[in-house]
This record gives sequence, C-alpha cells and structure tokens, in this order.
Amino acid sequence: QVQLVESGGGLVQAGGSLRLSCAASGRTFSNHAMAWFRRGPGEEREFVAAITSSGSSTSYADSVKGRFTISRDNAKNTLYLQMNSLKTEDTAVYYCATSPSRNYSPASPTYYHDWGQGAQVTVSS
Repeated sequence: QVQLVESGGGLVQAGGSLRLSCAASGRTFSNHAMAWFRRGPGEEREFVAAITSSGSSTSYADSVKGRFTISRDNAKNTLYLQMNSLKTEDTAVYYCATSPSRNYSPASPTYYHDWGQGAQVTVSS
C-alpha cells in the first residue's frame, strides 16, 4: 500500500495559480503511474491529469488542458500539479491516486487503489 498526503491547496482569485503536492510513502513510488482527480461541490469525482511512472508521458482532461501541468520527482517520492489561469469552476477537493500499473492510468477512478485525503482548492471570482 502507498500512503499519499496532498498539500498546497487554498484560496486563490480567478486567474491565479496554485501548486499541489502529493507526498508518497510505502511501496516504491517510481513503479506506479499516478493521477490527480477532483470532486467539485455536488459532483462526482472526475479525472484531471495522469503521468506514467517515469514521467515521460502525461494526459489531461480537456477542461484543464493548457492550464494545468502534472509532474513528478521520483527521487523525492512526490507528485505535483501546477495549476495556472484558475477558474471558479476549478473549485474542488483535489486527490492524488496511485495506479497499479507503470504506464496505464485511465480516467475511471475505480482503477486506482491508493488515495490521499484530499486538498481543498477554492477559486473566487
């Protein structure tokens, strides 16, 4: 099992930026693809971005493409999500999650088996 702890959430004005971090411990972080999901008020958990175990390939939801960047530092066992040009509709609790695969990280949250506790991101107008 991998333990995941998100940090870096907060309140920001529309157009601003935040960077989320997800610190991992337990099983070897570098063996797993990782993903970020979010859950807005009254909404289902939705896929945001994913990255392969080596960091060589990434994927994004259309709603964040061009604004968010997922990255990882395997030496520090840490996953990141840089969020720029934030919009009010980005307000949500953001979660990092571990894929059982090195390279496969689908949009369905049911595939993932380790989750952090979540970090609140609130974007004001």
